[in-house]
Amino acid sequence: MDLVYLLKAAVLGIVEGLTEFLPVSSTGHLILADDLLNFDSGSGKVFEVVIQLGAILAVCWLYREKILTLIGGVLRRERSALAFAGAVLLAFLPSAVIGFLTIKLIKTYLFSPVIVSITLMVGGLIILWVEERSHTVTTEIADRTTWKQALIVGLGQVVSMIPGTSRSGATIVAGLLGGMSRSAATEFSFFLAIPTMLGASVLDLAKNGGHLDRQEIAAIAVGFVVAFVSAVICVKFLIRYVAHHTLSVFAWYRIVFGALLFAWYGLWPLLAG
Repeated sequence: MDLVYLLKAAVLGIVEGLTEFLPVSSTGHLILADDLLNFDSGSGKVFEVVIQLGAILAVCWLYREKILTLIGGVLRRERSALAFAGAVLLAFLPSAVIGFLTIKLIKTYLFSPVIVSITLMVGGLIILWVEERSHTVTTEIADRTTWKQALIVGLGQVVSMIPGTSRSGATIVAGLLGGMSRSAATEFSFFLAIPTMLGASVLDLAKNGGHLDRQEIAAIAVGFVVAFVSAVICVKFLIRYVAHHTLSVFAWYRIVFGALLFAWYGLWPLLAG
């Protein structure tokens, strides 16, 4: 077993856990980390997708009481629980359908540092624009998300399939545009991540799991555990942060980081050549 390979997997797990729920794009950071570490994740990019399960379990753990209460409410057919579960399902469906149809094309043509650098910058500018707008809040808590707001968030998640966009960033921004408070949009984004990332991971495992060797399976296990621990820390931080701050600091990070990456991966090869 190559210990250096497993160490690289652990580093990628940290990157995944710390960036999955921040509006900075975990997929984009994983692509860049892969490139910098020269990490061979195997066929189908299954490593990058499956270690997201670790991050998802972090959300399930932190929200375990609310999730169990929601499941109990749905089983008892309580109106509020059914409405919230329905809103999450509605937000999930657009990306589930479009993702199933286009995931192969996205992995083939859009998983590149140049694409990531551009979408990081564009996404940062969009976040700044949204934060500068007058924001009328009609929904203060995630439990009262309307079906219209859920659909808007779901369409935002579709856009986030472009690497570098950020699933959490796109869904939180969409929630803000739909009239949700920052904390409500953030929590709804967490809940929406559960079926979205679980579905993507199961689909990838079903397609590519049989082609994994022992070393790749060990790397996924290491990345999975490390992603869980780092995501627990990150989610706790983000919940506290959005209660009192805007997302502007993440926007500026995206713009500066994206510009540096574009200069390195996009402009430097042309100048050097």
